[in-house]
Amino acid sequence: MAQRVRSAWLFLTPMLLVLAAVAGWPLIRTVYFSFTDASLSDLDARQWVGFANYFSMLSMPSGRTIYDGLLVDPVWWRAVWNTVRFTAVSVVCETILGMVVALVLNAEFPGRGIVRAAILIPWAIPTIVSAKMWQWMLNDQFGIINVVLINLGLIHAKIAWTASADTAMVAVLIVDIWKTTPFMALLILAALQMLPREIIEVAKLDGANPWQIFWRVTLPLIRPAVMVAVIFRALDALRIFDLIYVLTPNNVQTKSMSVFARENLFEFDKFAYGSAASTLLFLILALLTISYIRIARISLDGGR
Repeated sequence: MAQRVRSAWLFLTPMLLVLAAVAGWPLIRTVYFSFTDASLSDLDARQWVGFANYFSMLSMPSGRTIYDGLLVDPVWWRAVWNTVRFTAVSVVCETILGMVVALVLNAEFPGRGIVRAAILIPWAIPTIVSAKMWQWMLNDQFGIINVVLINLGLIHAKIAWTASADTAMVAVLIVDIWKTTPFMALLILAALQMLPREIIEVAKLDGANPWQIFWRVTLPLIRPAVMVAVIFRALDALRIFDLIYVLTPNNVQTKSMSVFARENLFEFDKFAYGSAASTLLFLILALLTISYIRIARISLDGGR
């Protein structure tokens, strides 16, 4: 056992060193910059300001108190709400649709291999390419989505899907669900492939209908794998950036925490403030993940 442990650490050490170099050190630097007044134009001239980027109070001679910092910034909290709402809706929809697709692909039918390969195409397309493609399709002047909906009689006038405050988040969700549902379907399908066929056959012999087999036999057995898949997808959704940045730029209705951090880091020349936003984003991701694992009572290896 001791030899196996030493061998494991021997193989893991190069990976840990690479992670420390490309992830750990930048993370530490970001946290450090969040406690300074660093500017992108001159990082060496930074001064330590403590928690001023997160929260500060200034008492005026008139007796008025001015609150400043990320924790009282309404734009930041709007970005947090946008991100959490996007994550909740997208992950729920992708899990349900992924389950349906996985159950279909798990059945025996001619051409199943071709269908399995075709269903992965949206997931294989780079996010930037998907966003630009859907941006053209959702265009209010010459987009095919409006043409199809008008011809079907579902709408009576063209909709600016990505520009309107009422439909911008809907447009982002549609594109994300279209792209990422195959990922959830692939993970759930892998869990379904691991199920013993004998259990399903016994349930059928006992007179269980398809819904009872799914709800009482299949779903409990694949639940650990589904919960792990939801963790990975939620982590990816909480740090959403590229899809929103390309599809709906400069839209407060869809601005995520990552977009907010990027704007302050590079566009507004508020590097320290953007670093504070990045640090809070990391903390929110960590807290939500730990809470989810605790509540669901699962382990990352798929066990209960």
